[in-house]
Amino acid sequence: MAYEANVSYEVTAAKRRPRRFEELVGQDFVTATLKNSVENGQIAHAYLFSGPRGCGKTSTARILAKMLNCAGEKGSAPCGECSACAEIARGASMDVIEIDGASNTSVNDVRQIKDEVLFPPNSLKYKIYIIDEVHMLSTSAFNALLKTIEEPPPYVIFIFATTELHKVPATIKSRCQQFHFRLGSVEQIKNLLADAAREAGLQADDEALYWIARESTGSFRDAYTLFDQVAAFSEGSITYEKIRDKLGLVGIDRLNTLCSLCAAQNTQEALLFIDELLQSGTSIEQCVSNISDYLRSLLFIKTGITKEALLGNAVERYSKEVQDAWSASQLEKALSLFLQLYRDIRYSLNPRYELELAVERLCSLALWISRAEIKQAVDRAAHLLTGTAAPQARTAQTGSFQTGSAQRTIALQRTVASQSAGGYPAADRHAADESAAGYGTDSQSGGGAFQEPHLHTIGPQNIPPAENHTAPETASVPEPAQHESAVVSQRTVAEQRTIATQSGVVSQGTVTPQGAVAAQGEKARNPAELKEKTINSLAVSKAVLSAALSRTGSWSVSGGMLCIPVQTVFEQKQLQNEIALLKQTVSSLWSEALNCSVEIAAPQESPQAEQIPEQIRMICDTVQGKIEKREPKEG
Repeated sequence: MAYEANVSYEVTAAKRRPRRFEELVGQDFVTATLKNSVENGQIAHAYLFSGPRGCGKTSTARILAKMLNCAGEKGSAPCGECSACAEIARGASMDVIEIDGASNTSVNDVRQIKDEVLFPPNSLKYKIYIIDEVHMLSTSAFNALLKTIEEPPPYVIFIFATTELHKVPATIKSRCQQFHFRLGSVEQIKNLLADAAREAGLQADDEALYWIARESTGSFRDAYTLFDQVAAFSEGSITYEKIRDKLGLVGIDRLNTLCSLCAAQNTQEALLFIDELLQSGTSIEQCVSNISDYLRSLLFIKTGITKEALLGNAVERYSKEVQDAWSASQLEKALSLFLQLYRDIRYSLNPRYELELAVERLCSLALWISRAEIKQAVDRAAHLLTGTAAPQARTAQTGSFQTGSAQRTIALQRTVASQSAGGYPAADRHAADESAAGYGTDSQSGGGAFQEPHLHTIGPQNIPPAENHTAPETASVPEPAQHESAVVSQRTVAEQRTIATQSGVVSQGTVTPQGAVAAQGEKARNPAELKEKTINSLAVSKAVLSAALSRTGSWSVSGGMLCIPVQTVFEQKQLQNEIALLKQTVSSLWSEALNCSVEIAAPQESPQAEQIPEQIRMICDTVQGKIEKREPKEG
């Protein structure tokens, strides 16, 4: 059976080639300048059009040739009906010569042009040479053309077009008026494709047209060519589902499924899903490309960008579960991973292995912590240990911690604080957790200092029977702005009661309002004995404070004032934070009420002399951070 060729068919790129400056899209500067030049009679003898492929350089050259030679009524646009316009549109005019620079590169071809320009045009006003891909000319050809384009006959005009402007010699550029053409936007190309679909009588979904527009990467000709290809198998209705099935794309629905499995850390199902995609005919390169586009869109959504032209799909099409599972920094890491994967595939032993490895890493993405998050955790832990105010890390959009990042940050702070302080008792660990989470700050004294938990006033008459010692598990969170009146959970109170009971202290003394145990018995007779009794009294309920007091120097009492010498600013700040508790404890152990003064025994020679916990130094070296020196605040 013989098939007859349809000679009347014309591709969309040729059918919709601009024939007037008004039909050029996205080149406002070029069209406005050329129109004004022609209308005012300020016509240059040489033009240089540069820009990416398929953005209208040759079409503009033909429109300019029509405007200069149109025999119809003069205006801002060629008439398109006269013989000159018709011949130029068909490429049959003897006075408008189009030359392929890639095929005519030698100096002999240029010499032929030099001989031809000596003759005036046959029937038109101007003889116009349109040299496409002019950068392909040889150096000798460029040199032979210099004098001709600098002082051509008044009836000759040169129009050069190139996609690689940097390859054109500067001597040629300086003799031409230069116009740079820009790529079209996704919205512009999508609108042109919608018009082409209406003219062809086709139904086209916006999602499908957006995909074609993005794949064209700004080239109008590439967009029309891909549109013709898609229209050929769409049977009158262009949809994204047909494009996905015919061209082997992954598709937004399957990408949602894959990333949902990865977000749930279901590695087995994710790898099986990748195998299903590859078995269905999707190439590895296409799969990597689609996943990269998907992750890029998620990152845009995470930063608040919802423009459909950028995302490629409506925001509602992207899985909310995946959006909530990964933070912006994690999405950046994932996108970087797949971009690098695309570069590595060509050198890989087996590209499929590379893809499967990347998917496994995507499944563990929720556990990944950025250096910035580690740095924030280390800074807060350092401030926690040194007793200075810690700045709150905030996100760019909401000014608060991301949920997943905050949990990881708090967990790291608890570990660092526990190791640096030598281990807390149960009540002190609870206080450290609350401090790391941002609770218990002292706004009146500068805020951010580490706060030990304080117990309610408990006397012997208030201690309930043993069978009623069980406290509820709920904890009350102290208000951040209260000063030395933080209320801890009932669970913490019950824990300290248990500790005091097991150590035999409750039966011998009274738990003070701040949690210190005042021993019943004779008073201290000298400052050294007072120091020993105070350390022993606080050893159970305030282990950290007791350890800090054990590192102090010799105490002295003078005129109702107890002087406690320390060696570092860190120790001074630590004791000043508990000055009320310390004052009450020593007064109960001495024969009279005492005020406390914490002074540094010797002046610090340099900020480096202060001892910083070794764990903090190790972590800061790991993340290339630094520890800032801050002076203690008054009060």
